[in-house]
Amino acid sequence: MRSFYLLLLSSLCLALPGQSQPGPSSRAPVAPTPAGTDDFSSLPVLAWKFSARQPFFASPVIDDGKVYVGNNDSTLYCLDIGSGELAWKFATRGPVRSGVCVGKDRLYLIGGDSGVYCLNKANGRVHWIFRTGGERMYDQYDYYQSTPVIRGDTLFFGSGDGNIYALNSRNGTLIWKFSTGNVVHGKPALYNGRLFVGSFDGYTYALNTSDGSLVWKLKSLGQRFFPKGEMQFSPVVAGGLVFIGSRDFNLYAIDVEKGYCHWNRQYPRGWAPVITATHHDSAVLVGTSDDKVLLLLRTEDGKEIWRTDVKFNVFGSSALTAGMCYTATLMGKVFGIHLGTGAIAWSFATESYRANRLQYFKENDTYRDDIFSIIHSQEEYLAFLNKIGAVYSSPAADGTHIVFSSTEGTVYCLKKV
Repeated sequence: MRSFYLLLLSSLCLALPGQSQPGPSSRAPVAPTPAGTDDFSSLPVLAWKFSARQPFFASPVIDDGKVYVGNNDSTLYCLDIGSGELAWKFATRGPVRSGVCVGKDRLYLIGGDSGVYCLNKANGRVHWIFRTGGERMYDQYDYYQSTPVIRGDTLFFGSGDGNIYALNSRNGTLIWKFSTGNVVHGKPALYNGRLFVGSFDGYTYALNTSDGSLVWKLKSLGQRFFPKGEMQFSPVVAGGLVFIGSRDFNLYAIDVEKGYCHWNRQYPRGWAPVITATHHDSAVLVGTSDDKVLLLLRTEDGKEIWRTDVKFNVFGSSALTAGMCYTATLMGKVFGIHLGTGAIAWSFATESYRANRLQYFKENDTYRDDIFSIIHSQEEYLAFLNKIGAVYSSPAADGTHIVFSSTEGTVYCLKKV
C-alpha cells in the first residue's frame, strides 16, 4: 500500500511553469543538427482523426502511406495516411498494446490473447500465428505489451509469460526462448549480434541473437517502494552503452560488451521511463514521468545538455526529424521541441484535454487547489488521464505528417502547414 500512496501523491505534485535551461557540462555541448525540410518548426494543422471504441496505448507506425495502430478493443487498424480512411482491420481476442513491426510486405503484432500474428501488410490476412505461454499485466501501471523487432529472418520479442522469444519470421517456428523471472514487456534493442531487454524481475539481459545464450545480466538497485527495481521499460543502445530506465527511479547506462554500469542517475520524484536515440551517438533524449521534464543527456556521463519542462508525465519516446523532436505527455499534449536548444516551438492538445482540463487544472496547467477532493484514488487518477486524452504512445513522423494516439480512443494526424 505504501507504493500506491507514493504513486498517487507523486503523480499529483504541482507542476511548475515551463522552462528550458542548459544543464551542466564539462565541455562544449553536442552540436545540434541543422534544421531540415522535414522539420515541423511551426504548429501543424489537424489533417484528420480516427476514433475507436476503447483507449489507445499502442504507438502508431507509419509505413508506405499507411498508419498501423492497435487498440484496447482488441483490433489492429490500418488507416490511409492521406485521408484517415480505414483500409482494413484485424481482430484479435485481447487488448492490443503492442506496436507493430514492419518487415518488407509483412506486419508482426503481439496481442493480449497470447497470440503473435504475422499479417499481410496490404490486406491484414494471416500468414501465421504463434502462441506464447500467455499474456498478463504485471499490475495496473504495466501499460504496454512488448513490441517485436526483426533482424534478417528472425523476430524477437518479450512476453507476459516471462520469456524472451526468437521466431522464424517467415513461418513462425520457434528458434529459441530464454526465461526470465517475470513479465517482459519492453521493446528489445538489437546491436552487434546481441539482444538487450529488461524484465520485471529487475534484471537487464544481453543475449546472443543466434541461440539465446546469456552474455550478461545486470540487476537494478531497487528502491524503498519498488525493491525489485522492475525493468519495465525499453532499452536503447547509443555510444557503446545500453540505456534503460527502472521503477527504482534510476536511469542506467550499461556497458554494451561487459554488462557493468558506467553510471546511473536517480530522479528524485519518480521514473525515467523513456529513452530515445538521437542523430548523434553522444547524446540521448530522456523523458521522465513524475519529474515532468524532457532531457538531452551526454551518453558518456549523463550530464545535461538541456532540460525542458513539459509540465506532465512522459511515457512515450520522441519522434525525430533533422532538427526537432516531438514528445507527448499524459496531459494530452504533443510538443514540437528544437533539438539544439530544448526550446518548445509549439504544442497541440487533444480534444478531451481542451474540453475537460478545467475540471482538473488551472489556466496555467497546474493542478487546481482542490485536486485532492476531486481525485481520491489511483483508479480515479487513471480515469482522469483517460478523460483528458492522455498520450501514452510514441508519436510517429514522416516529414509530412505527425501521427499519435490517445486514451480518448482517437488517432490524430497533423500535417505540415
